[in-house]
Amino acid sequence: MDEANPANPPPNWIQQHTVYQELMRLEVGDSVQVHAAFLVYMDLTEVRKWKDVVGVSCPELQAVLLEGREKEGESVQMIYPLPSHRSIKHRELRSILDRGSPMLLCAVASDSTLVYQRLCDGFLTPDPPVDIQDQGRRQHRKRRLQT
Repeated sequence: MDEANPANPPPNWIQQHTVYQELMRLEVGDSVQVHAAFLVYMDLTEVRKWKDVVGVSCPELQAVLLEGREKEGESVQMIYPLPSHRSIKHRELRSILDRGSPMLLCAVASDSTLVYQRLCDGFLTPDPPVDIQDQGRRQHRKRRLQT
């Protein structure tokens, strides 16, 4: 087989992937968003090792959403893969949040960079930063005594 021959281009493995074909069968009518959903699916299942990830049609948004579990036995979360050049309206997010599942919005850049943002209904207290430790008052007093 001559790989340099433009008459025989290599097959697009993404379009041949079983999951991509399943996402296309959801018939949302937006191949760019389906492609974004596939990239997020691959990241969740292959890199982050999420469980039970499946695509679901969201007719009101003309989009493919993903549902999955971060770990075995945890509750199902909804993921909205959104190509980064697209905008989203508050009412569109509201329609997803009203489904009752925790939600992640995943912006998908043209270079396949993925940025996840957790969304919730109302305010959510953030987790404390992992690498910052509370210095406490004792250490502050220690410094003051040394000067």
